[in-house]
Amino acid sequence: MKERVCIITGSGQGLGRAFAMRFATLGAVSVIAEINAVNAQKVAAEIESAGGKAFAVETDVANSDSVRAMVEQTLAQFGRIDVLINNAALLQNINRVPVDQITDKEWDDVLRVNVTGAFYCVRAVVSTMRQARWGRIINMSSDTVLLPPPLTYAHYVTTKAALVGLTRELARELGPDGITVNAIMPGSTETEVEQNNKVRDNRAKIVVPRQCIPRVEVADDVVGAAVFLASKEAGFITGQSLPVNGGIAFV
Repeated sequence: MKERVCIITGSGQGLGRAFAMRFATLGAVSVIAEINAVNAQKVAAEIESAGGKAFAVETDVANSDSVRAMVEQTLAQFGRIDVLINNAALLQNINRVPVDQITDKEWDDVLRVNVTGAFYCVRAVVSTMRQARWGRIINMSSDTVLLPPPLTYAHYVTTKAALVGLTRELARELGPDGITVNAIMPGSTETEVEQNNKVRDNRAKIVVPRQCIPRVEVADDVVGAAVFLASKEAGFITGQSLPVNGGIAFV
């Protein structure tokens, strides 16, 4: 990862923050592309205080102009983009309601951030990756695509399934240019982001007992997969969706 420039969307907290911190410890420049400017600066400061390199850019992935500006600033600062992790997503604030109670606005908002945002980011970085004949794109999907939870969560699960399709198509399209595209499908992951008691209870009582590895999944469990898929060693792996969920199986 040394000197690689890695854009991580939604990296002001949660899994995105964990990715940014780990990539920086490996010598990469972590670009904190985050809608919350305060959080972005905090993560960048954490990385820099530990001796790493970071670049915070306020970014709304649902706005194509904002994404374009983020990429332009990154290129102006570093002259290259090696890795894109499409991590930004609406999750914590989604209303978990039956499908017939999902409003038009909420459906549109979730798709715009979780899917269209990923498309905007790929579209913005692909030309510079093509010029370099090297690139790694990682889309953060979810194991809810494989094991839909009883959470009345149709809008979220739909977006994460769409990312699997986008991953496979882009892998085919961009492979000749030396760019790999893969997805990671985490399970229910505990991070520093506050969650309500119901989420914690569901994780402990429903999720963990059904995993082959019976403990709560944490951010570090997912980070290794991202590092590997972004590395030189994963250069012949593309179009794949990797579940990282402790081997959960619903019976």
